[in-house]
Amino acid sequence: MNPIATAQYGLFAATRRFEASAERTARMGDSSFDVDYGAEAVEQVSAKQEFSANIAVIRTADEMQQSLLDILA
Repeated sequence: MNPIATAQYGLFAATRRFEASAERTARMGDSSFDVDYGAEAVEQVSAKQEFSANIAVIRTADEMQQSLLDILA
């Protein structure tokens, strides 16, 4: 299992969630769409936190790999 690849997919998913929510929010002037702004705000904050968590996974995996290389060197 590659934690960096998994985190990259998580970054992709978080980005897609945020973009979808932003698109729904941008439709606020269109009367044919019923947008729940509270739910969209929660969705965007959740996507931001998901993005940050996946960045932390990548940093940690990178630090672990560097430590392993230092030990082996």
